[in-house]
Amino acid sequence: MDVLNMLIPMVIKGLRMTLGVFFITLVFSLPLSIVVARLRLSKNLLISRLTAVYIYLMRGTPLLLQMMFIFFGLPELPGGGLVLGREMAIYVAFILNYTAYFAEIFRGGIQSIDQGQWEAGEVLGLSRLYTFKKIILPQVIKNILPSLSNEIITLVKDTSLVFSLGVMDVLKAAKATAMRFSTLSPYLYVGGVYLILVAVLTRLLDRTEEKFSYYR
Repeated sequence: MDVLNMLIPMVIKGLRMTLGVFFITLVFSLPLSIVVARLRLSKNLLISRLTAVYIYLMRGTPLLLQMMFIFFGLPELPGGGLVLGREMAIYVAFILNYTAYFAEIFRGGIQSIDQGQWEAGEVLGLSRLYTFKKIILPQVIKNILPSLSNEIITLVKDTSLVFSLGVMDVLKAAKATAMRFSTLSPYLYVGGVYLILVAVLTRLLDRTEEKFSYYR
């Protein structure tokens, strides 16, 4: 009971950070990823290649390393660098990283749509932006939802990386309690917290997929 008495308040406090990183990352990275996907598909070769480099860097290096670079590395850049607080550095790293992953998913979804639908919109006098928003994008979302869901679930688990910058989250709560009582049980309890979060999220994502089933 002493373990739980210490762990529960810390987990509740840590959940604020865990859920905060999760929701802020989704709110910013999902719309940004659509823009990045469109830039990646741009007919302008320079824009397309620069976007490809960004995606390659974000997907090719660990998220933990990106957090470290943004928090510890940016201040060391010539000219005074850029100093960010711990939480801001975490948010920036997560948003940049997941924008790249989501962008590639959206790019694949956009390319899966028949070109004839773009042409049909043009024949009807619709702008390409309107065609994309009202005709193409809903179909893209329906097609990519399984892949998108997997990345969103991975995001829940990746939030545990914020512990590396000394920020209080669910995992840090477990470590502090485990060290205090010299037991591994806090990690088991915290594992259950993550399982509950993933279960709830999985259910919500399944219901979202059902709502998009009318495109079949």
